[in-house]
Amino acid sequence: MKALLKDMAAALFFGMILPGILLNVSVEIHERRQETGMVQESARTVVQPVYQPMQLRLGANLTQMDLDTYLVGVVLAEMPAFFETEALKAQAVAARTYTRKAAVTGGKHGDGSVCTDPGCCQAYITEEAYFSRGGTPEGLQRVAEAVAATSGQTLTYGGELIEATYFSCSGGSTEDAVAVWGAEFPYLQAVPSPGEEEKAPWLHTVRFTAEQFQTKLGVQLPGQPCQWFGVPTYTEGGGVEQISIGSEIYTGTQLRSLLNLRSTAFTLTASEDAVIITTRGYGHRVGMSQYGADAMAAAGKTYAQILSHYYPGTELTRFSP
Repeated sequence: MKALLKDMAAALFFGMILPGILLNVSVEIHERRQETGMVQESARTVVQPVYQPMQLRLGANLTQMDLDTYLVGVVLAEMPAFFETEALKAQAVAARTYTRKAAVTGGKHGDGSVCTDPGCCQAYITEEAYFSRGGTPEGLQRVAEAVAATSGQTLTYGGELIEATYFSCSGGSTEDAVAVWGAEFPYLQAVPSPGEEEKAPWLHTVRFTAEQFQTKLGVQLPGQPCQWFGVPTYTEGGGVEQISIGSEIYTGTQLRSLLNLRSTAFTLTASEDAVIITTRGYGHRVGMSQYGADAMAAAGKTYAQILSHYYPGTELTRFSP
């Protein structure tokens, strides 16, 4: 009788209890792998997409969406889809870093959200808007693959997410952050940005009549335009630091804003009745030059090398959602 009871208990354990234990352990391991985005299938590793929520501000409304889905819309809006693959990857990492930094610090809106205004946060378009502007399925695929290839990667300096600023074209050199915003960042320093010379935003010339120039500055200046200007000083990145106009001193950033110039890297000439300004590059020129990134990628540089060049001293770091 005791042997029979012993056999029944063993059968119960191996037939019912043990499978349940093994199932629980298996589920726990599977869930743990799912949490890290990794699932093993037949001795190969499959990376499963992990939902990484972020807050997108559409006008006055907030909507939650997946981070990498959002980043596809950012890269489509911020960089031409025909740019080199490594440049698209660099853009994806910079945009992801910017978004994560806003989520951690509160960002410009104070609630961790980012808006679609490129003058405030980052540009963003939907796939439908991209196609309506002449975009192609091939372009969308290239951008989506660049975002997926860098998924989870951000830039850090000393273990902290960086201010991953970027812009269109440098005009030959990026600019120190302190020269533009008055704040010093060790990874936002002036660096050369060769290879942009053939790009569309490289040079741009605007002409102001004497009256137009004075109106934009909100001043009345004596004599002729050729008598108004002193000798400018320049920043480390080749932008205008200061220049005297009449009896006032203006910074390059002030003139860029007042005159709606493409950049602070400009030369100025004046005649008896006009002021002619030629700018190099397009944007604030701090951080990564998008056209420069494309030129570096075309020369064989990887996205990691591009990012290391424009954000010196930073590290590529993978974050966990």
